[in-house]
Amino acid sequence: MSYRARTTSRGRSTSRGRASSRGRQPPAQQQYTPPGAAGTSASASAKVPAASRPLGIAFDKPYGQVGRKMQVTANHVRVSNYPKGMIYQYDIELTPERGTFTRLPPPMYTRAIFDQAMRMHRQSTLKGIPMVYDARKIAYAPQPVCSQGETLKLEVSYTEDGRAEKFVVQIRQSAVIDTSLLTEYLRGGTGVDVADIQPILNAFDLAIGSVIHAEMVGFGRSFFTRVQSVKTSSGLELWRGFSFSFRPGIDHLYLNVNTAVTAMYTPGSLLDALTSLLGLRDPNALRGAITPSTVREIGSFLRGLMLYVRHRGIQGKRKLSVKGMTSKPLDKESFEWEDPNNPGSVENITIARYFQKRYNITLRYPFLPGLVGRKNSIFPIEMCEIVDNQRYKGKLDEKQTADMVRFACQKPTNNMEQICNVLNQLDLGNSPVVSSFGLALPTELSKVESRVLPAPVINYGSASRPPSITPSDGAWNMRDKCVLSSGKPLRFWAVLILANRNTVPENRAQAFISTLVQMCNQTGYPIENPRPVIMYGNQNADINSEMKSACKNMRLPAGEAPQLLLVVLPSTNAHVYQMVKNCAYTTLGVHTQCMQAKHMQRPNPQYCANLCLKINVKLGGSNQSLPAASMQQMLHRKPTLFLGCDVTHPAPGEQGKPSIASVVGSTDFMGVRYAATLIQLPSRQELVEKLQEAIVRHLKLFFKGTRTKPQCIVFYRDGVSETQFAQVRDRELLEIQRACASVEAGYAPEITFLAVLKRHNTRFFPLGRDGDRRTGNCVPGTVIDRAITMPSMFDFYLFSHSAIQGTSRPTHYYVLHNGAQFTADEIQQLTYHLCYTYAICTRSVSLVPPVYYAHRVADRARCHLVDMGSGFEEASSATSGYYGGTGTTSRAPAADPRMATKVIKIHSLLDESMYFM
Repeated sequence: MSYRARTTSRGRSTSRGRASSRGRQPPAQQQYTPPGAAGTSASASAKVPAASRPLGIAFDKPYGQVGRKMQVTANHVRVSNYPKGMIYQYDIELTPERGTFTRLPPPMYTRAIFDQAMRMHRQSTLKGIPMVYDARKIAYAPQPVCSQGETLKLEVSYTEDGRAEKFVVQIRQSAVIDTSLLTEYLRGGTGVDVADIQPILNAFDLAIGSVIHAEMVGFGRSFFTRVQSVKTSSGLELWRGFSFSFRPGIDHLYLNVNTAVTAMYTPGSLLDALTSLLGLRDPNALRGAITPSTVREIGSFLRGLMLYVRHRGIQGKRKLSVKGMTSKPLDKESFEWEDPNNPGSVENITIARYFQKRYNITLRYPFLPGLVGRKNSIFPIEMCEIVDNQRYKGKLDEKQTADMVRFACQKPTNNMEQICNVLNQLDLGNSPVVSSFGLALPTELSKVESRVLPAPVINYGSASRPPSITPSDGAWNMRDKCVLSSGKPLRFWAVLILANRNTVPENRAQAFISTLVQMCNQTGYPIENPRPVIMYGNQNADINSEMKSACKNMRLPAGEAPQLLLVVLPSTNAHVYQMVKNCAYTTLGVHTQCMQAKHMQRPNPQYCANLCLKINVKLGGSNQSLPAASMQQMLHRKPTLFLGCDVTHPAPGEQGKPSIASVVGSTDFMGVRYAATLIQLPSRQELVEKLQEAIVRHLKLFFKGTRTKPQCIVFYRDGVSETQFAQVRDRELLEIQRACASVEAGYAPEITFLAVLKRHNTRFFPLGRDGDRRTGNCVPGTVIDRAITMPSMFDFYLFSHSAIQGTSRPTHYYVLHNGAQFTADEIQQLTYHLCYTYAICTRSVSLVPPVYYAHRVADRARCHLVDMGSGFEEASSATSGYYGGTGTTSRAPAADPRMATKVIKIHSLLDESMYFM
């Protein structure tokens, strides 16, 4: 629960559209997490009836009124009926007839065993009661299949690839879930938290998932099909699919259905896949291509991949999970072998020779390393095939990402049509399993009310003609416009070209610089030195040395520091970019503006104007702002500090890297200039430690910039899931309050805490001609705060941007604490209008700028960690001689100093600037 409505002694709500929590904390909630919900066993059942919980009054949800009203279609199906009784949760344990699983097999395998057990025992032992299984350790049933304390043991025989095996499926009741909690939550009952209803929603998700699995390949709540798939590079292909999940709405339960895409391994020859991965024409080209670098690339590709091994010594085919690769090619990797046809005769033999003698197989590619499987057995790559229906979890390269974006990019009408088609095709409402759980599902998408907020006025410098503009469709241009305030005039700067001199000759570089200087002066940012030093460097050399040389060549007067390095990169090579930023942020303390060499070929005034906006902001200027009177009205005429916070984690598969928390805070009254603080956290930790220290810093910076203490703090927090809201809010709100109290005794500004969610599956489709005429999306300013929003939270969806292509995604904002007593209209308009103040854009952006800046800061923070390498490079192998690492873990040891929580220091010359733009 996020808010409790204010009541009189008679219990009547007096909030009237405001979330009233000034100076009050909601009472502690009784969290209900059924035993076994996290995959652990429970010895006894748990039953928590709704009547025993402090349900309280209904939440008085605030709604906005400002804006033009219209209807939109949501990708939500309103559930016409759901169960009002009990759902039974069970712990599931799968064991082979002989031995044990050292770790649980892949979900596809465990689900197949469980489904076979259901086919064999449902009508007898289970009395015809269906069960749905998460393919790990939890199952649900609409009725009890065994009594409390009893353990059912179902024996099952499962055949895969011609090999029959026997298993025992043990079923033990772990919880009884009262679905009346869901009814109370949908009514807005303040005694039920979103975490309380999660087991109910999980059961419903599994119920429909068990039906969809028969039609598609499933991963969690997403399901995919090879129909309409396309090939991309490096042995991968792209599949289309859908995500399905139940979501609470106001007085109703909804099924959210959204389109999805994913990367899959292309089934077939592993040799062909590795040839494609390394960009070679045929397998023979692999000779000489196997280096430590390519081995790491191959190891990353193989991580978690299931293979089939086929040769004449194996009946049928055998599955192989790869541990690593041999350090030598198969014609040099040897072992001691006793010939079964000649007992007692032991010889040292290579793997290639072994296959020749043992199976009469001559390897075509003995110069390749082998794959290491269970019990350190070794298999030739040329005899392995990639098993079908496997999802690729690694990071996509630049080409694959571009292919994915093109593949996923569809017009809203196409997305909505595909969703409607899959609902009709699956016909979930007529499924016996779905019906047994008491769910009634129509196939029509819901229509909900929305409003379009008016766009704000944008102010530019007084020399602009005119100095104010009202954007249309979320975009405007800077024709005849000057920046609001200029940064420090540019005197001490240089151009470092890391591209080949033939690609960017000096005369072209000088022509580009002339255009850049001209556009900066026209836009109101003065460049006092129009002819900077131009220096050529080598991107393969020591970047630090190249940048120091460029700074030295400026021949600075005594006491002056370099202001800017314009760095020309030959390509989008991420490593070179990171090295440039690392040197600038930590060693030199100089602002850098990177650009690609191709833009110097023919100077483009528009491109130069965009560079000007970035340079001006970095050097202390402001490009545009909202009108002061408008800001004062929305902020109740109180000096307000805007804060944004985000936590980013290492990419999937990366180990040995910390998580990064970034906190940005405004330093002026208008919320256009920001400073940043970086905090290193242990890998994949969500809660921000040292937040109090960061907030104290930003309070002081705000006072330094305004000579005023903020009376109000608006904190936008990204990177938190709904089930973590209460924990993060309570912890971090307290940290902010402590920070304020530490600055001055009794200092307690009003704090409004908002969670920001961008990664969700809710989409909206405008009706008729109400949408954007070019893309068909909802227009900027569209806000939805009814029907499908959370019943007991102050939340809203906001389209603050105009999508360039594809189907736009709204940002979901949740007001978790409203110390400033903002009305729904005030907080919605404030958030929307701030999206027009993103410093380097002449478009409104999809995220409120404090969060957008926090994203950029966290992204730049990776430049501090370039010396840490990737997880696979750092991984150690459990067996010497293997590349790959069977001993890698998902988080670094606590003792690893690289994982320690600490504030990351930026060079003092950049520390209070917007260096991250």
